[in-house]
Amino acid sequence: MSEESIRLELDDSGVSVDLPQPPGSHDQVQGVPYRPVEFRDNDLPAALERSAKWLRAAQDWLGEPLDVIAVHLDYDDREGAPYYDLKLLCNEEDLAGAPIALRKLQSGPAA
Repeated sequence: MSEESIRLELDDSGVSVDLPQPPGSHDQVQGVPYRPVEFRDNDLPAALERSAKWLRAAQDWLGEPLDVIAVHLDYDDREGAPYYDLKLLCNEEDLAGAPIALRKLQSGPAA
């Protein structure tokens, strides 16, 4: 049995450097085993549209459906904060690009 390691290029937060970033200035990928990808906006349809756009781009990049375990909607009524806080709870390995690295490893060295 051979033990091969998979090398991933990750940023400081542990996600792939090639992962499409959420587009809004208040959107972010957070850090937990199932990482919330956050979309914040005063306009809920805009936050939903950005989350759908990001999810499509991330799945295109990943080459398979992204594992999303939950969608969470909350609000923030602090002064100056975007009111809606929409989070997609995503698999950490998918955000790191592990399925891409695994497919590359399984396909063998490029000729």
